[in-house]
Amino acid sequence: MLLTTTENIPGKNYEIIGLAKGSMIQSKNIGRDIGQGLKSIVGGELATYTEMMNESRAVATKRMVEDAERQGADAVVAMRYGTSAIAAGAAEVFAYGTAVRFV
Repeated sequence: MLLTTTENIPGKNYEIIGLAKGSMIQSKNIGRDIGQGLKSIVGGELATYTEMMNESRAVATKRMVEDAERQGADAVVAMRYGTSAIAAGAAEVFAYGTAVRFV
């Protein structure tokens, strides 16, 4: 599955199938929060949270690809990520784009 943030794929003709999407809702871990809270006092990267968000993006991307494959897509163009607060201590990470089929 080809994923691109551009709207066009050079040298490829395709038809638009529709929206491909995937998401994951991630909650904070009390153990991580304590350690990261102490880290925020002295400054620097909150590496545990960075890792958590990278994992969440990977899951959301995988789910978007699976959604595109179910639709018979060969690629997803104009792919984007977003985040949204769901509740205190929980956030959604979502991946979306336009599913296309090569012609």
